[in-house]
Amino acid sequence: MTGLFQKKTLDKIIAESEGGQVHLKRTLGPVNLVALGIGAIIGAGLFSLTGIAAADHAGPAVVISFVVAAIGCAFAGMCYSEFSTMIPIAGSAYTYAYATMGELLAWIIGWDLVIEYAIGSATVSVSWSSYVTKLLHRFGIDLPNALTHCPWDDQAGLINLPAVFVIVAISCLLMIGISESARVNAIIVVVKLTIVVIVICVGYSYINPQNYVPFIPPNTGPGEFGWSGIMRGAGVIFFAYIGFDAVSTAAQEAKKPQRDMPIGIIGSLVVCTILYILFARVLTGMVPYRTFHNDAAPVGTVISLFPSQTLQTAIYFGIIAGYSSVILVMLLGQSRVFYSMSRDGLLPAVFSYIHPKFQTPYRSNLIVGCFAALLSGFVPISNLSHFTSIGTLLAFVIVCIGIVVMRKTNPDAQRPYRTPLVPLVPILGVLVCFSMMYFLDSMTWLRLGVWLLIGLGIYFFYSRHHSHLRH
Repeated sequence: MTGLFQKKTLDKIIAESEGGQVHLKRTLGPVNLVALGIGAIIGAGLFSLTGIAAADHAGPAVVISFVVAAIGCAFAGMCYSEFSTMIPIAGSAYTYAYATMGELLAWIIGWDLVIEYAIGSATVSVSWSSYVTKLLHRFGIDLPNALTHCPWDDQAGLINLPAVFVIVAISCLLMIGISESARVNAIIVVVKLTIVVIVICVGYSYINPQNYVPFIPPNTGPGEFGWSGIMRGAGVIFFAYIGFDAVSTAAQEAKKPQRDMPIGIIGSLVVCTILYILFARVLTGMVPYRTFHNDAAPVGTVISLFPSQTLQTAIYFGIIAGYSSVILVMLLGQSRVFYSMSRDGLLPAVFSYIHPKFQTPYRSNLIVGCFAALLSGFVPISNLSHFTSIGTLLAFVIVCIGIVVMRKTNPDAQRPYRTPLVPLVPILGVLVCFSMMYFLDSMTWLRLGVWLLIGLGIYFFYSRHHSHLRH
């Protein structure tokens, strides 16, 4: 298997990426890439999981959790940059694994990416539902508890109907086709940054120093406060950094990828990490950290202290708009990965079938949307977020390992951007990311194991027999 899926596969992938008469223009400079990274990173993780990580795992020391997660992202980001300049086509980590470690590992990472995108979109939708419910309450509209919480939530209901609604609505839009202009994307980035800065600046005057005592609460069990809690908190809020790899996927459009890619990835991570630390510091300073237990809308909890009702309402609208765009990108990303896997024969052709009029993989969007809607309607946000984080961390671990393998198997391949200090940087990326995985709870690991076993069953009973490369 090793001999079959190395140089030959890489050459084929490079040929596919360079084929055709139409190519992307190299128009993005370092500022554009930093803005792209900020827009992709700031989203549901910050607005929903910061409070949960503080209440259940790290306390006020959740700011340290953000730093640990950022370090892991920085190492993985440099590895993503090298791959993205070598293989600038759809498929992300799935394609990188196919080029370095063969079809089986490619299948595993492709199956794992379902956790990041499809389940990630469900996670965002639950938080979206919480903020919409609170916004409607401000206008005198109270939705029944049974229709805004899943049966296994603290406030046991029947179904989280708003979360299901937004998944279905955006899936329908994706099936019809959506074109997002650069102007709309820029507006969304400005809105997200404005909300974060407003909460930091206004909330600073409402900080009660007593809420920081103790800064690192005493450990009460594995992953419950203390340093193990900080590490588990890093694994939980790692979801807040998902999306930085969007910068690496723009490598083919960077003017000077050797210079601009590391600036875009590391620059956006630095800016977002600073904002995240300040944001978490303000949230845990305004109210006691235990207030955020299982709170999918912690910003809504703290801005209730702000005197201006208009400002509070504006923040709600901004967060909801930002969430909607994140859900759209995640569902779109999932359909792209499934499309690539289907084109390789590893999934049925239904996932790569293009609508003759809308020119979208609408059947793939429909299947993914139904799956995400079921999760958003019936699974608590804490379970969804933990599962999404461990799946993404596993993808980053495999990408880091892939860089070391590629340097050995294809040392002469063209690399517009080279990860520095190989194998040190990839090894550090593996260690930091796996450390965050290690401190996640046992149920999250069990879910990951079951998910991967299901994926392996599909591969050995279907995918390996339909692989185009084998045939």
